Amino acid sequence: MAGVLQDFLLTLNWRFINKERALAAAFFSFAVTVVTMLVLYNILTQLDKQRSIVAIIVYALGIGVGTILGMKTKIGSKN
Repeated sequence: MAGVLQDFLLTLNWRFINKERALAAAFFSFAVTVVTMLVLYNILTQLDKQRSIVAIIVYALGIGVGTILGMKTKIGSKN
C-alpha cells in the first residue's frame, strides 16, 4: 500500500508541476518525501535481510500500481 500511495502522490505532484500549480505541487512533493523516507527507514531498520528483499519487491509493484492509478484519476487535471 505504501508504494501505491507514494507513486499515486508522485504522479499527482508531476501533474501539478505541469499545470504550474506551485502550492499543490509543493504539498504533494512534501507528502511523497515523507512516505518515501518512512518506507525506506522501515525497510532498512526493522526488517531482516530476507523479508527486506520481499518488502522491496512488493513495494516496487505497489509503485507501478500507484502510477496507473495516478494517471487514471482526474485529480489536478483541470485548469
